Amino acid sequence: MKKSIAFILIILATLTANAQDRSKWVNEMLEAKHQMLIEEVGLTPTQQEQFMPLYEAMEKEIYTTNRDARTLAASVEKKKAPTDSEYKQAAEALSRVKVREGEIEAKYFEKFSKILSKRQLFLLKQTENKFTRTMLRGRKH
Repeated sequence: MKKSIAFILIILATLTANAQDRSKWVNEMLEAKHQMLIEEVGLTPTQQEQFMPLYEAMEKEIYTTNRDARTLAASVEKKKAPTDSEYKQAAEALSRVKVREGEIEAKYFEKFSKILSKRQLFLLKQTENKFTRTMLRGRKH
């Protein structure tokens, strides 16, 4: 556990110096998150092989959902005189993001439950939350 946190903090320090390369940063953060999940959830090599592609697909779906809503909102922001309909559409898209994330997570939870034990499913959520808290703490400094 301490190794995971130290690993993340080292990556944070490294990435802060290289913040210009967003793609590299994202890839390194995902790798750190995945490594933390593997260690703290206690995935066996067989579970890793089955679980990680599904987890990455879930992350991609969630990312796409968020990106699409942000893109729509940005396009409305850039307009000189957006219509009420455009504002409404963008606001609804932004409001639906959390609902859609929940739907995506629920869909994948069912798939994960065929690979992970009940304890591992619990640890998965705990570790995701821990990773987010760790990242947020690192951004404050």
